[in-house]
Amino acid sequence: MPEQQWLAERFEENRSHLRAVAYRMLGSLAEADDAVQESWMRLSRTGADGIGNLGGWLTTVVAHVCLDMLRSRASRREESLGAQLPETPARGDEANPEQEALLADSVGLAVLVVLDRLAPAERLAFVLHDMFAVPFDEIAPIVGRSVDAARQLASRARRRVRGAEVLPDAGLAEQRQVVGSFLAAVRAGDFDAMVAVLDPEVVVRIDQAAMAPGGPAEFRGAQNWARQALAYAKGARFVELALVNGNVGALLAPRGRLARALLCTVENGKIVRIELVADPERLRQLDLAVLH
Repeated sequence: MPEQQWLAERFEENRSHLRAVAYRMLGSLAEADDAVQESWMRLSRTGADGIGNLGGWLTTVVAHVCLDMLRSRASRREESLGAQLPETPARGDEANPEQEALLADSVGLAVLVVLDRLAPAERLAFVLHDMFAVPFDEIAPIVGRSVDAARQLASRARRRVRGAEVLPDAGLAEQRQVVGSFLAAVRAGDFDAMVAVLDPEVVVRIDQAAMAPGGPAEFRGAQNWARQALAYAKGARFVELALVNGNVGALLAPRGRLARALLCTVENGKIVRIELVADPERLRQLDLAVLH
């Protein structure tokens, strides 16, 4: 069998794994496919001579490519003073919106949002070690650090992803149950179930970026807000619970791109306040973490 054909077959055996690594690194299906294609180009130029573990070699190559792409992206963000959230989709993302939505769901919308806030080296160390069990002695040369430093990168990223649970577990558990019940009711379009978890005098404030044209900036009363929330039922599949500024809230993140955040206040088993945030600068300033 010709070497190039043999290489192509071995590469195809690893493609799904490489794509999974690249997607979690980059959060973009189009960019992930670009990174996988670049790893194939490097393999085809290099050949398999001297490569004992082809799968491991390819994982290292795609990680290098992703790290370069993340650093380039971070540099562009710093240069662009007027950057908006969510980001403009990467080249070609529009071609497979349903496929990317399914992939984002499988990873977790909140996970992708929080990963996007990590420094490139932190993201790489966390994704490779915590999601794909790559040992730190293989991660260290990719990020150009010592093994201990690579371990610290992953640890720092892990703390940011998981967040600092400043409330007692019981408090978070109650919040999760109440806000989760509200989200489930919105998804089901169940008016009565929404009203059941809202305080009768609930106050909902909506920032200007999230307001409907000509719509109010504030709603008061459980029934008033429940009627309004019914309009969001179709988009609720892209909403996921998360820790927002230390409390259980929710993120609207189609294909893992943060568009809205709901800051919820729960008292005595009811939601008493909701703040709906869409302003890009305010979204950037939120302390977000994945809810486990």
